[in-house]
Amino acid sequence: MNFQLINWLAVVVAALSAFLVGGIWYSPALFANAWMADNKLTSAELQASNKGRAFGFTAFFSIIMAVNLAMFLADAKTDLAWGATAGFLAGIWTFCAIAIHSLFELKSWRLIFINGGYSVVSLTLMGLILGAWR
Repeated sequence: MNFQLINWLAVVVAALSAFLVGGIWYSPALFANAWMADNKLTSAELQASNKGRAFGFTAFFSIIMAVNLAMFLADAKTDLAWGATAGFLAGIWTFCAIAIHSLFELKSWRLIFINGGYSVVSLTLMGLILGAWR
């Protein structure tokens, strides 16, 4: 792995892309209502939650994810196609981890696919950004 092959601005943009995907994925237009129902959460509970904590840790973990993926892609041969493929494969990996935890937590398959699907889409986009922006 060659750290000089990592575009750190692309890492930041890739991490921020997870916010964009999450904002759309967990919006009322897509999966917010199903996600809230399967988690037994209300809008009032979400409004009362500590958003600084949630978004702060989300930013922190998104940066870690983007850096980790960038390290795997730190090769001169990496391009858009390989970046997206590697991101997709990382998404499948995390989807499986989410599914394992969720099954033991007695979560619904719908919730597993909502959360796991977000992981697949966001990591694929991260990989695409990192692969394209060399």
